[in-house]
Amino acid sequence: MEVSYLHTLGAWASQNPLLLVLGCGAVPVVAVLVVALLGGFRREERAAPPVAAPETPERSVAAEVPAPPAADVSAPVAVPEPAVAPEPAPAPEPAPAPAPEPVRRPPVRLRDRLRGTSDALVGRLGSLLSGRTLDAERIEELELLLFGADLGVRTAESLLERVRKEAAGRDAETVRRVLHDAIQEKLQRVESAGGLSVRAHPHVILVLGVNGSGKTTTIGKLAARYKALGHSVILGAGDTFRAAAIEQLQAWGERVGCEVVAGRPGGDPSAVAFDTVKAAVARGADVAIIDTAGRLQTKKPLMEELGKMVRVIGRDVAGAPHETLLVLDANTGQNAISQARLFTEVADVTGIVLTKLDGTAKGGVIVGLADEFEIPVKHVGVGEAVEDLRDFSAEEFVDALFAQ
Repeated sequence: MEVSYLHTLGAWASQNPLLLVLGCGAVPVVAVLVVALLGGFRREERAAPPVAAPETPERSVAAEVPAPPAADVSAPVAVPEPAVAPEPAPAPEPAPAPAPEPVRRPPVRLRDRLRGTSDALVGRLGSLLSGRTLDAERIEELELLLFGADLGVRTAESLLERVRKEAAGRDAETVRRVLHDAIQEKLQRVESAGGLSVRAHPHVILVLGVNGSGKTTTIGKLAARYKALGHSVILGAGDTFRAAAIEQLQAWGERVGCEVVAGRPGGDPSAVAFDTVKAAVARGADVAIIDTAGRLQTKKPLMEELGKMVRVIGRDVAGAPHETLLVLDANTGQNAISQARLFTEVADVTGIVLTKLDGTAKGGVIVGLADEFEIPVKHVGVGEAVEDLRDFSAEEFVDALFAQ
């Protein structure tokens, strides 16, 4: 700023030489004037408001801080070794807990499951002949007892004749022994020694029976037993007339681990049977078990439909069905005999399954079935569990009936 003033003063003096000459002699005065002028300009400059500097972006503080000098990596750095804590002494291993013993359910005795039938057929002999011999009066009472035990007329008469010949005039124990042996002989003629058989691949089983006989449950239990033996099983939901029957069989399939072939409710049961056999052949299954509708024996058209199913099943697998099981409810008593008579008219029944023996006093019908039809009794149902579908043994059954 001062230099610009001097230049201005110099220019003015050059234009006025006289004043310059005079000024030479008055240099001090001029100097004083110059100093005064400069001082005034400086005061004006200080009084003027400061001019705002243009805004510039903020700089990072870290950018203005000089970086520290690089460390000399060539020089070794002494790192103090960390103090090593002493290792804790190993804790003693806990003693292994003893394995819990498996819960063992005591085996259910067959005599306990047949208690109702035993009381009705044998239990009343004690009160009938207590302290007395079998005279004519006692024989008449015994006849009423046998006819009321759901044995069937034919069977009751044959047993009564056997007692007359071998136990007339004898005590109650002799009558019990004669009845025991006579019933066992009848049941041994229908005893099946095969158990669960697999005679073909696939081994096709057709299961018959009226609604409520325990047919679908029997199929599920049979499937579980075959699976336990290592066989692959396919189930066919041929009872298309009841949606609940299809659902029940599918539930058994999930429980046991078996594929279930099912059609739509109300569909053709013969088509389901055909598809089941086809699936069993395609998958190499060992066993195919086919459910059927719970036909009432008085409905002939439905029984004819059953005959159609039998014919359809045999088209792809020679000899199929290899077993045709008739499931009968022991609670129906002598009505089971009439059911068996009509079912055997339309199908070659190869085996009988008598269910619900644990909850009835009418189990004596098994003797009537054996005596009239001589069809093998394959299994008996004496409870809800899978193991309660038992292979039939004549000796075991009769011993349970006559157990004291």
